[in-house]
Amino acid sequence: MRVLLPILRTGWGWRAWAPAAARLPPGTSTGPGPHRAMALYRTEERGQPYTPDYRLFFKNVAGDYISPFHDIPLRVDSTEENGIPTKRARNDEYETLFNMVVEVPRWTNAKMEIATKEPLNPIKQDTKDGKLRYVANVFPHKGYIWNYGALPQTWEDPCRKDNSTDCCGDNDPIDVCEIGSKVLSCGEVIRVKILGILALIDQGETDWKIIAINVNDPEASKFHDIDDVKKYKPGYLEATLNWLRFYKVPEGKPENQFAFNGEFKNKAFALEVIKSTHECWKALLMKKCDGGAINCTNVQVCDSPFHCTQEEARSIVELVSSSLNKESNEEDTEQVWHFLGK
Repeated sequence: MRVLLPILRTGWGWRAWAPAAARLPPGTSTGPGPHRAMALYRTEERGQPYTPDYRLFFKNVAGDYISPFHDIPLRVDSTEENGIPTKRARNDEYETLFNMVVEVPRWTNAKMEIATKEPLNPIKQDTKDGKLRYVANVFPHKGYIWNYGALPQTWEDPCRKDNSTDCCGDNDPIDVCEIGSKVLSCGEVIRVKILGILALIDQGETDWKIIAINVNDPEASKFHDIDDVKKYKPGYLEATLNWLRFYKVPEGKPENQFAFNGEFKNKAFALEVIKSTHECWKALLMKKCDGGAINCTNVQVCDSPFHCTQEEARSIVELVSSSLNKESNEEDTEQVWHFLGK
């Protein structure tokens, strides 16, 4: 139990952070961040972006392939920063720092997501009926209005009814809306401060949306809880609620609904939800529940029945085409603004 015990004992996993060397979408830039640590993760592209075959695999600092879903720790270790022990009094918010995997950069439309049903869970562009999915532009917005992604080592169990929403989970890692000032890139792994949470109900399933901010954002020190978002970014939460309510309407679907009448819950509430989804993930990885089609292949949770060797992981990646010669349409397919009447 040597490798798994830190997860079960602390409830959060191992320390890790840093932006991966991901491909920047056209027109975006990460820029230099304050107190940036050495990158612990990088990414490797397979296939051509904006095609159904495109995959973005993850590697750790040693160059070994890993799963961003299962092998990147949920919580950032509070005892070290750049290898140096920290003084808790200097920054007690290290107690609530989490890793976030960025799937969709702000202002982009391609619906990129962790492929939960594929081995090693690379990021891919979602498809429906054989067509690539792009989120619609609903006036006055362009694409996603935050850097969108997920917390690793979490899972919203579709067989477990949430006590606060009375609905089961949506079978995915818990989603994150990162509200910082920088446009991030697909595949980055960043540290975030949790600020609050919103309970979207999507076709009868609970689809939690964490509100968080990049700890390296220039304004991060101002934000401690959900009320700070209302204070320092007025209108952002209202825009978030409207975006999530209407973004499927251009596809002919009904408006999304919310638990708690669309009220954003605070940081303490959000942390309890994260804790619960992490427990569900642990049960998933130890085969203590039915994960259905979820692929639990991992390289670091050694006592998991789904653990694989690095050689096996490399073989998985090598089965995916690495060709980058095929032409593709870059993200220019969703330029229409949709104006929704009342």
